[in-house]
Amino acid sequence: MDEWPPRDVDGSVWRVVGDPLLPASGSGALDGRTVAVKDVFAVAGHPIGAGVPEYLAGAPVEPRSAVAVEALRAAGASVRGIARTDQFAYSIAGRNPAYGTPPNPAVPGAVSGGSTSGPAAAVALGQADIGLGTDTAGSIRVPASYQGLWGLRTTHGAVDRAGVLPLAPRFDTVGWLTRDRATLEAAARASLPRPEPGSDAGGSTDAGAPALLVAPWLLEGLGPGVRSAFEAGVAALRRSGCDVREFNGRALGSGPLDDLFAAFRTAQAAEAWRAHGAWIAAHPGALAVDVGARFAWASGVTAEEEAAAIEELDAARGDIDAVLGDGLLLLPSAASVAPALDAEGADIEAVRAATLRMTAVAGATGRPALSIPGLEVDGAPLGTCVVGARGGDLGLIARAGAWSEALAQRD
Repeated sequence: MDEWPPRDVDGSVWRVVGDPLLPASGSGALDGRTVAVKDVFAVAGHPIGAGVPEYLAGAPVEPRSAVAVEALRAAGASVRGIARTDQFAYSIAGRNPAYGTPPNPAVPGAVSGGSTSGPAAAVALGQADIGLGTDTAGSIRVPASYQGLWGLRTTHGAVDRAGVLPLAPRFDTVGWLTRDRATLEAAARASLPRPEPGSDAGGSTDAGAPALLVAPWLLEGLGPGVRSAFEAGVAALRRSGCDVREFNGRALGSGPLDDLFAAFRTAQAAEAWRAHGAWIAAHPGALAVDVGARFAWASGVTAEEEAAAIEELDAARGDIDAVLGDGLLLLPSAASVAPALDAEGADIEAVRAATLRMTAVAGATGRPALSIPGLEVDGAPLGTCVVGARGGDLGLIARAGAWSEALAQRD
């Protein structure tokens, strides 16, 4: 294109668009659907930019698209374009000083949520049907919550990550954002392995559905109105006949949740520095202040600290599995609604820490987590998150239709 961005394309949302950028390669349940691809996935004929101008300038043109991109194309979807991301996907705010912050059409004047910020905004604006993204510590669930979208973080390893720029491979997952449940289910079925016959992963909603478990102490430190909105949603689920139970104890894992988050943060940081540290050291000043500070901290994580963090996470995974059993963990998708665009950096960081304290449960255990739209705080959307059993991704989506209807009936 001679002009970038074109007058009708928001450059804070899209890095490059086409008509389409890549056509469908097959036919199926996604016929006629369009995809906004997060700028960490390989798209044939284009480099990966990772939200960093200097990285984009030196990146090679990708000869083939990522496996996750090809799965959607094979099912009938076309690629509308490559959409923006937070730098190296190491943020959940959605702010990128190099390209601008994608808009949040659900809450004008608020951040979009990241790091799958561009695809989320493209979907919320109606410019794409599916946002293809990654979720390491909440990067699909948070923008879904902030913009009133459906969002699924898949079971770790369930979707092939070949052709995806890593952040922290121990935790990185592929997932999707959509405006409706049916499109999310179609994208998931096109991309996830076929479930074994008779398994719950296939989406059974028969009698004997697992209980929804709520931990009241997980709700401490939430933003204004978030706890009351979530509790109203829980009450609506109970009235609809869902088996919602509270469980006691102030630990999920081998210690308090703050300890789980600390271990997750340490292990994630060590992997992030291993993935990108050499490039960052060779390009001082290329990153935004907040992301740069995150990587600077990551550079100081020792091998011993990483090993101790992984040991704690492995123990926590077993303990969490024992606590949840066959149940599903129910919690808000984020600790607050979308913060204002002009919020102070310290305020954004506080919201980030409070949110990651909850999202780390799925990240640390490799479980799928589904953000369901429907709750509101003073008119701003808030997602309800259901953390499921590993491999139970399709079952979560199938049951979510009933949960969504119940949430719509809240007081």
